[in-house]
Amino acid sequence: MPARSQRTSGSVAMDDYLEQILHLIESKGYARAVDISKNLGISQASVTNMLRRLDNEGLVKHEKYRGTVLTDEGHRIAKAIIDRHETLTRFLRLFGLEEDTIYRDVEGMEHHVSRPTLAVIRAIADSLEANPRLLEEVRSKIDPRT
Repeated sequence: MPARSQRTSGSVAMDDYLEQILHLIESKGYARAVDISKNLGISQASVTNMLRRLDNEGLVKHEKYRGTVLTDEGHRIAKAIIDRHETLTRFLRLFGLEEDTIYRDVEGMEHHVSRPTLAVIRAIADSLEANPRLLEEVRSKIDPRT
């Protein structure tokens, strides 16, 4: 199976940027390099370089001093990244894990989980949510000391 089908943009860093750009656009109506820099904890120069790269890849339209918008392809990828994040978070929350643990684990998993595996996780989460008795049965088998 080609690597592109396993991940979204093909790069963990690019995924993080696309996700952040979409979040900023949805919350503020625009995405500026300074906001991306602040939210990701990365220098503004590094952000500008990545925005140029994303622009060259056809995932964003970046105009210096004006802001950044997602192309249709960039928007599709960013939505897929957010869906992965939300699905993995929802799944792990079913088991009562601490939010800090969930956050760290999802940040590591979301960039590497394949689409088929994500579909399995989503189906299991849906089934467990629809069947509280089954969820309790599964949760009872988890050692709380782990």
